[in-house]
Amino acid sequence: MKKDFLKYQAQTTPHPLGLEVSHASGSYIYTTDEKAYLDFVAGVSACSLGHSHPRIVSAIKEQAEKYLHVMVYGEYAQRPAVDLTKMLAEHLPDPLNKTYLVNSGTEAIEGSLKLARRATGRTEIIAARNAYHGNTMGSLSLMDFEERVAPFRPLIGDISFIDFNKIGDLEKITTKTAAVILETIQGGAGFIMPKDDYLKKVRSRCDEVGALLILDEIQPGFGRTGKLFGFENFDVVPDIVVMGKGMGGGLPIGAFSASSQLMDLLMDNPKLGHITTFGGNPLIASAALATLQELSHTNLISSTLDKEKLFRKNLQHPLIQEIRGKGLMLALILKSSEITDKLVLAAKENQLILFWLLFEKRAVRLTPPLTISNEEILKGCGIIIDILDSLNEKGGNVN
Repeated sequence: MKKDFLKYQAQTTPHPLGLEVSHASGSYIYTTDEKAYLDFVAGVSACSLGHSHPRIVSAIKEQAEKYLHVMVYGEYAQRPAVDLTKMLAEHLPDPLNKTYLVNSGTEAIEGSLKLARRATGRTEIIAARNAYHGNTMGSLSLMDFEERVAPFRPLIGDISFIDFNKIGDLEKITTKTAAVILETIQGGAGFIMPKDDYLKKVRSRCDEVGALLILDEIQPGFGRTGKLFGFENFDVVPDIVVMGKGMGGGLPIGAFSASSQLMDLLMDNPKLGHITTFGGNPLIASAALATLQELSHTNLISSTLDKEKLFRKNLQHPLIQEIRGKGLMLALILKSSEITDKLVLAAKENQLILFWLLFEKRAVRLTPPLTISNEEILKGCGIIIDILDSLNEKGGNVN
């Protein structure tokens, strides 16, 4: 299978990890050679309830027997999408009471940018340096990493950049600004947390000049930081919130939510201001609804903070400089990118799945399913410490 994978399926890097997957359950991915890999990545924060969660599988099967795709988004009332958007409205703070369902986080970013320009009549979008919001042309335009964007220019225009957590840069937000878009917690940059009421200060500046605040919750959303949405930790409410990844419990979905007043602008002038064939797909909406119900009716969200403490307590090592992030959105920052590479690859050989971050090359991602047990956390931490001990012994002065 791996040979055909490399020959026929388009690749994203020259050296994919290449596990040949047989099945997955709970916190484990099983390969065709009958090995069980403990998953500390969860499909890059996507599998909130682990793999093949019974509630999600049951919801998918039940919906599959009723109907699948019947019409493009927004024309027919379909129970899974209606119930999902209603439940989101019940859990989001006012005035975020209307949700547009799409197919991925990056598509939700595209929709939010269009909505901001439509609502304000302005064109300038301000994003943060070292941000990652997706890879479609609009989302890619929000990235200032020249190595990644240069081959695809020209991108969309009138994009400006500020430094995350730099209060002095807020003066760049003016009456020409349609929206400021920020990750609530910067992901690819190394799980950078907002500090010193940064998000509240951005919110205040946007209010002063009439710009919208868009918060990207594609990674921290759906319980990963001890709250349903990460921005709830920082006493701030955006004008538009973007979500994806963990929302679907392992199926592809994205969404953006705003007030009815804002969202209704996409209905007219022009009609079909945003349109998608498969957004709100009933099968995927059923999985997302089951995910939200499980998160809402259990202690999984609050328990992420206790699990964070367990990770921090058991991942103390001379080669680990710090652990960034919150809840089960954590990143080990090691002494060098070389150590990071060796740890990720050695962990694979020891049947533990770790992964990198996009920009911070010293970082190792720790974003396991929210359902992970304390015993599984301790098992994985033990593997990490053993590998780092071995690297320390071999390298002595590894840097």
